[in-house]
Amino acid sequence: MIKHDTTTGESATRPVRVNSWNGWDPLRHVIVGRADAAVVQAPEPAVRRDFPDDGFPLGTYGPMPADMTAEANEQLDGFSEMLRKRGIRVDRPTPVDFNQKVSTPDWEQETMSGCMPPRDLLLTVGSEVLEATMSYRSRWFEYLCYRPILQELFNSDERMRWEAAPKPRLTDASYHTEFWDTYNQLPTDVQLAKVRDYDLVLTEEEPLFDAADVARFGKDLFVQLSFVTNRSGFQWLKRHFPDHRVHAVTSTNTHPLHIDATWVPLRPGLVLHCGERLADPELMEFFKLNDWEIIEAVQPASWDHPPKLSFCSPWLAGNMLNLDQNTLCIEEKEVHLSEQLSSYGFEIVPVPFRAVGPFGGGLHCATVDIEREGDCEDYFPRRHGRY
Repeated sequence: MIKHDTTTGESATRPVRVNSWNGWDPLRHVIVGRADAAVVQAPEPAVRRDFPDDGFPLGTYGPMPADMTAEANEQLDGFSEMLRKRGIRVDRPTPVDFNQKVSTPDWEQETMSGCMPPRDLLLTVGSEVLEATMSYRSRWFEYLCYRPILQELFNSDERMRWEAAPKPRLTDASYHTEFWDTYNQLPTDVQLAKVRDYDLVLTEEEPLFDAADVARFGKDLFVQLSFVTNRSGFQWLKRHFPDHRVHAVTSTNTHPLHIDATWVPLRPGLVLHCGERLADPELMEFFKLNDWEIIEAVQPASWDHPPKLSFCSPWLAGNMLNLDQNTLCIEEKEVHLSEQLSSYGFEIVPVPFRAVGPFGGGLHCATVDIEREGDCEDYFPRRHGRY
């Protein structure tokens, strides 16, 4: 059986089963990340952290402040306990020393990162859990934090498929190594053209993708091309899931990084859309043709005092977790979004989670589904354009 921190009730006796096809069926088993030992990453070709007002200007790196780590863990632990009380089985990763130099025969990196956002690394599709490639050198070894959980899932569920995408070499050939020297100074229209043409920090030297760039809608998987997911990674996913329709998508987002605060499935026939990151018109028409309503998210609650050391945008507001088709976990300060979605009949579970943002994201980022009730359904019977 799977080991847990404090599993009680139904989740302690229900057999372990890996099964999840979408983001809205009733949740029965989930992984929730930890903030322990997380660091501000050392510079590397794919990412540069620069927090001059918070004590970590460009080129400096090291452990996150102890008080921030403690507060984030308190919120992660509270969230986990709330899920357990609702009968949901919760697993937690095993942190390693992220503040150490790591290397392969091809490169050395001064630090790792952390294990708060399991959604970035793991993708559950049906009975399969897939380890993503990752495109940051600082996250190359992050899979180690989840191996104890995956090993026990494999031992407990004979149907479980444990897969890992090809580990990338991440040599300089995988990056436009000068990209970050100029990108943020470019005019917005030039940045958007680069996003549209996929002329970003990653080359096509090898398949690269983060799991959090994949939105699951049953038979259809939507893969965002971003700073961490290239066309080759999309092609690898398309070949890996031949029984699915796998689509590449972009939006008018100058800094695309994970799809789960941009195009957010809520339940069959309803999707939340970030209005400042307009989806491809063909994608929007495809959803409408299949009788999906597209809600434009209200503006996030004011970030007058954004968390220190956070690389997340205010649109992290849309990074929420469905417990089922009628119940949404939303960060407690995002009252405008809660009111908007309450009007669509959702029960809102407010969760204090703002302190977790600097460790890699919101409620969706901090979790990965292992089991949801339900089967693979086709929610898009009609084709449109390239979809």
